[in-house]
Amino acid sequence: MSLAEFVKEKRKLVKLIQPELALKAGVGLRFLHELEQGKESVRLDKVTSCYSFLVVR
Repeated sequence: MSLAEFVKEKRKLVKLIQPELALKAGVGLRFLHELEQGKESVRLDKVTSCYSFLVVR
């Protein structure tokens, strides 16, 4: 499973839409969209913010 697939599946599992996760994880909606689409060059600190929020839930 790729990171993009993990984030998208976990977000749906906790019943959040992209704008909600972006707000709660402290990242931009555009960043989250690109992350879920598999963009290869994303900022690691923002990836970590999303991952940390989803894993804790």
